[in-house]
Amino acid sequence: MKFTRIFLLFALPLYFISCKPLQKIPNYLENVTDSTGRGMVKLTELKIQKNDLLSIQIYSLSTKPDQSDVIYNQPAIGGQAPGYLVDNDGNIEHHRLGVFHAEGLTKNELAAAIKKRLKEPVEVMTDPSVIIRFMNLKVTVLGQVGHEGPVSVPGERLTIFEAVGLAGGITDYGKKNNVKVIRETNGQRETAVLDLTSKDIFDSPFYNLVQNDMVIVESTQQKIKDAEQAKTMQKISIAFTLVTVAATLTNIFIRN
Repeated sequence: MKFTRIFLLFALPLYFISCKPLQKIPNYLENVTDSTGRGMVKLTELKIQKNDLLSIQIYSLSTKPDQSDVIYNQPAIGGQAPGYLVDNDGNIEHHRLGVFHAEGLTKNELAAAIKKRLKEPVEVMTDPSVIIRFMNLKVTVLGQVGHEGPVSVPGERLTIFEAVGLAGGITDYGKKNNVKVIRETNGQRETAVLDLTSKDIFDSPFYNLVQNDMVIVESTQQKIKDAEQAKTMQKISIAFTLVTVAATLTNIFIRN
């Protein structure tokens, strides 16, 4: 087994050189020490975007809502109303009231526009109430998280921490201090880099996500090094196997 010994003399030092101590993994909000520095909670009211699907329900104070209100509400299909899709021009087309420009408005602003049309130029409904909800809110989380892909927004508010949590959390190989958020607003693409280890994260306008945001968690250098080391060790293992087989066959032929 002379060949094996010679090979080990070269392989083992390479193995131990490649093994480095693990780097410290930063924690979320690492530099937050106590709650004495209180700050205001900033709530972002979502703006309607193209391709949003909206639920619009209209009610009145009529004593016969089954006659006056029902014609302004879409019939349910399978227990759920189909909703109104915001088209590429930023409009929705209500089946009774016509076209409304919705892109860039909040739910309350669109509701006000619908109420106005119900009362002007002719009042067709007494004291109308308009309830609007988003039906397809989601963000996409990619990179070093538990599971990549779209994340449905439970409700109408989602923070960066909630999105990461719903995606299974950032892995040990993910950069918590360098998380990218890509957002499209009014046809313009914005990119922000967030540090989830810092208390300053709460002041970022990207802390509260909006629909269709993309969150990207990049790999650490340790991840890249470990991948390279794994490839090196795989090559060493294959080479060791070949040398062992060669040495075994050589011994067999020499004995014979």
